[in-house]
Amino acid sequence: MTGDPGEAEDAAQETFLRAYQNLKRYDPQRPFATWILSIAAHYCIDQIRKRKALLIPLDDLPEETLPDADPGPERTVSRSEEQRLLRSVLAGLGPQDRAAVVLRYWYDLSDEEIGQALTLTVSAVKSRLHRARRELARLWLEKQPQPAGIL
Repeated sequence: MTGDPGEAEDAAQETFLRAYQNLKRYDPQRPFATWILSIAAHYCIDQIRKRKALLIPLDDLPEETLPDADPGPERTVSRSEEQRLLRSVLAGLGPQDRAAVVLRYWYDLSDEEIGQALTLTVSAVKSRLHRARRELARLWLEKQPQPAGIL
């Protein structure tokens, strides 16, 4: 979510510090992972808002499902361009929408868990994810390079 490995390390340290300091507030009836991801998400959203930048790390994107043991230079360049485009498209989302997308598609959290992590209702999470997917699709099509000869 921070867009920078160094800032991500700082966020992780701050998350664990805050979790330790607030351990008495943890509800054992809820999953620990959701609680700690909530702390991390809120910290990252605060940091993004402070610097007014829209960044997200995508270095951990899952590899494509097609087996390609030795991608050629064209495929390597194409993959790099797709990752750059995806970073750019995700940067077009607001911090809360980006957090919801990251928690859903990178951490595979349910609507309820995302709601707990971001302090939103389940319907608000569903609404945010719906709007975020529509906006991602629009931005993707807008930024997608057009083949030569197509106007």
